[in-house]
Amino acid sequence: MFRFTSREVRDLIISMVVITLLFAYTFSGRDLNSLLFLYLIPVTFIAVVLGFLLHELAHKFMAMRYGFWAEYRLWVQGLLFAVVTAIFGFLFIAPGAVYIHGDYISREQDGKISLVGPATNLILAGLFFLVLYYFPADPLISLIGGLGFYINSFLAMINLIPISILDGAKIFRWNPFIWVIMAVITGAMVFYSITGFLF
Repeated sequence: MFRFTSREVRDLIISMVVITLLFAYTFSGRDLNSLLFLYLIPVTFIAVVLGFLLHELAHKFMAMRYGFWAEYRLWVQGLLFAVVTAIFGFLFIAPGAVYIHGDYISREQDGKISLVGPATNLILAGLFFLVLYYFPADPLISLIGGLGFYINSFLAMINLIPISILDGAKIFRWNPFIWVIMAVITGAMVFYSITGFLF
C-alpha cells in the first residue's frame, strides 16, 4: 500500500509552499511588494503542485512498487540554498528527496526509480505546452500554460544534472543513452521556454 507519514505530508507541504513563493518571486522580477507577485502565487502554485509533487510521488510509488521503503524528507539546507539563489537572481531547487531503503537496490532499479521523476516533469511540460498552444487568447490560461511548461522543464533540467545527489547521476550510471536523450529534450524545452514566450 502507498502510505504517507505525518512528517512526510508536512515536509511536502512546506516544500511546495516555499517553491511556489520562490518561483512567484523570481517571475515577478524579485519584487515582493508588487501586485504581480501576489497574482502569480496561485497561478504558480498550480504548476508547482503538479510538477514538484508528482515528481516526488513518481519516485515514491516506483520504489514502493519494487518493494522498498520510500519517504519524502525535507532537506533544510537545500531549501535555504534555494532561497539564497533566488535572492541573487537565479533559482536552484533541491528542497528534499524521496529516501529509499531496501536490502538490495540494483543499478537498474535505482536508475528507473530516478528516471520517473524527471520523466513526469517532461510529460507535464508537454501537457502545459498544449494548454498554451490551444488557448493563446485567454490570458490566465496561457499564463498557467507558460509557467507550467517552464517550471516543469526547469525541474527536469535541475534533476538531470549528473551529480551524485540528483536523479541524473543515477540515470547516467544505469543507462547513459537514456540520460542523453532526456537531457537533449529537456535542454530544448528550457531553451524554448526562455526564448519563446516567457522572457
